[in-house]
Amino acid sequence: MSDADPPRPIPGARLHFSLDPSVAHLNHGSFGAVPIGVQRAQQRLRDEMDANPVRFFAVGLDERIAHVRRHLAAFLGAEPESAALVPNASSGATIALRSLDLRPGDEIVTTNHGYGAVTLAVADACTYTGAISRVVELPAAPEDSDVVAALEAAVSDRTRLVIVDEITSPTARRFPVGRIVAALRGSGAAVLVDGAHAPGICAQPVAEIGADFWVGNLHKWAYAPRPTALLAVAPRWRDRVRPAIVSWHHPDGYPAKVEWQGTLDYTPWLAAPAGLYTLRALGLDAVRAHNADLATYGQHVIADALGIDAADLPHPTAEPMPMRVVPLPPGIAETYEETVQLRRRISDELATEVAINPWPGGGLLRISAQVYNRAEEYVRLGDGLARLLASEAVH
Repeated sequence: MSDADPPRPIPGARLHFSLDPSVAHLNHGSFGAVPIGVQRAQQRLRDEMDANPVRFFAVGLDERIAHVRRHLAAFLGAEPESAALVPNASSGATIALRSLDLRPGDEIVTTNHGYGAVTLAVADACTYTGAISRVVELPAAPEDSDVVAALEAAVSDRTRLVIVDEITSPTARRFPVGRIVAALRGSGAAVLVDGAHAPGICAQPVAEIGADFWVGNLHKWAYAPRPTALLAVAPRWRDRVRPAIVSWHHPDGYPAKVEWQGTLDYTPWLAAPAGLYTLRALGLDAVRAHNADLATYGQHVIADALGIDAADLPHPTAEPMPMRVVPLPPGIAETYEETVQLRRRISDELATEVAINPWPGGGLLRISAQVYNRAEEYVRLGDGLARLLASEAVH
């Protein structure tokens, strides 16, 4: 298939989803979409919980959570004893930051490709501990070797933590996290890999990376109900992990003290294996290939509609990626407030959901591709966006 041709749809795949057919959902990367079969599996668990709440929470729930934890860890290539279920990647990052016992003058190194909520968590940790945040500035489409070199150069003897994204949210890049962890080994700095998008995109994303902390969402590309994520912690940190909430299982240590949060709704976690079943039933390799090819097609047709030369698009990473970015014209969506306004206009006027992130010199439109999407949705977005941006320029 060339970039000019869309992939063939996977037969029947769209029927697995209950999305509003009047809206083009081109932003799977933000919140995912739960297949109907997984919704029903979760509803059965909710019915069980509400039929006898005391029995649901007090009899066997620990064992059921542990079974799911082992299942998800195997899918991700994580050691079962390293794993703990958490709501999302942001909560996992917060746990890692709490576990470091940061002190005044300690440094946390991140990149300008990081997720906004994690950036806020770092800022909060610095406010309360006196630690210092250092941001490594990278271009929108850096080479792998440049990412590794820049992070190596940023680490000092005061660096306590380096946070790097496995797949970046604003720029849809896959960073060489294995090489980064290897390069920083021996530096004294811990490494947190934010793998929010990795489950379902990357084959066993935790395996052989060797990070001190890794966290990834299964409610994006692995079809789990929201909120479901897995935190993997290296052995030397497990006794030092400080959960966000202290509960009855705190004396039991890791992972129970992280997972048990009182009367939390645990049904998303318990239903998460149904999401993996759906993914495997559709064909994991087929889904990955379809989504990557469709995202590439969508990126090119939208860029063509906006008059952007294909050579000026961020070149793709080597691995299949179901998200792509299209740079917007200079002066468009350069601030967070402007991205919100433009995204809402696209939603309201074009009946299309996308992600837009601020970036110096012009915001980045991020599109996703999933098995429920069709080629014509990207064509319509490109045509409509060209008209919308023309009206923006007039005003």
